[in-house]
Amino acid sequence: MANSKPTSGDFTKTPTWLDWYEGPTTPAFKLPPGAVDSHCHVFGPGSEFPYAPERKYTPCDASKAQLFAVRDHLGFSRNIVVQATCHGADNSALIDACSSSGGRARGIATVKRSVSDAELAQLHEAGVRGVRFNFVKRLVDFTPKDELMEIATRIERLGWHVVIYFEAQDLPELWDFFTALPTTIVVDHMGRPDVSKPIDGPEFSLFCRFMREHPNVWTKVSCPERLTVNGPPALDGERSAYRDVVPFARALVEEFPDRVLWGTDFPHPNLKSHMPDDGLLVDFIPWVAVTPESRQKLLVDNPMRLYWPEEI
Repeated sequence: MANSKPTSGDFTKTPTWLDWYEGPTTPAFKLPPGAVDSHCHVFGPGSEFPYAPERKYTPCDASKAQLFAVRDHLGFSRNIVVQATCHGADNSALIDACSSSGGRARGIATVKRSVSDAELAQLHEAGVRGVRFNFVKRLVDFTPKDELMEIATRIERLGWHVVIYFEAQDLPELWDFFTALPTTIVVDHMGRPDVSKPIDGPEFSLFCRFMREHPNVWTKVSCPERLTVNGPPALDGERSAYRDVVPFARALVEEFPDRVLWGTDFPHPNLKSHMPDDGLLVDFIPWVAVTPESRQKLLVDNPMRLYWPEEI
């Protein structure tokens, strides 16, 4: 169950913060061997890894040990730890989690133009394989696009990719910038479609066109708990929560089977309506990847090709 969790150090948790779900259920869906949770975070602990002064929120702590415990409970073998905006460009908590994982975690960092080549090399050694550009205005301040393009050009030399986070209505104005990026691009959470709108409507059709016309673009078919309008309850007594998101995610898995990823988003920052049971989130997977072959690609083959190509 969700309960009140502390923030350590000299930090006070944002009053509206929903804490992550304690004791998630055991998924009914058995993940394939080697499955990768391709989107998750660590928060602090604040006493060890202070939160950034410029942050838009202060979370409860969610340590690497807690992340790895959820990983093991759900049946994942590996994690992709994405830098949380509450830590800004200080990747210390991310690096610590990756370095402590025994090779079972890779990272997506946040960096500034001032980052040195030596610092990028250190991040690579720690397991970082990409950077995240966040365009969700309520979460981050604006970063000039020329700075982001400079960063993308530099990290391309390391074989990294760019993760982009934006909302569906903003894709038209960001299109030219995204299509000019020199790296593989991974879109967080399907570009946050409005699932109350038709799947063949202009917004989601534009996102599908974005992927169709640019084979360097991948997407995470994740975070139904953020996108749902109907909410989490199962409609038919089965473990089938977030059914209104299924058609959007399934369409992407079926059209782009080699360019999709999935992740829990644990510990679920900035949710306002409810805090999901991570076991139910895993049980969302077979609704969107309906064959063993598509599940193998979504959960094992694609993330391994992107993050551990040396092991393939």
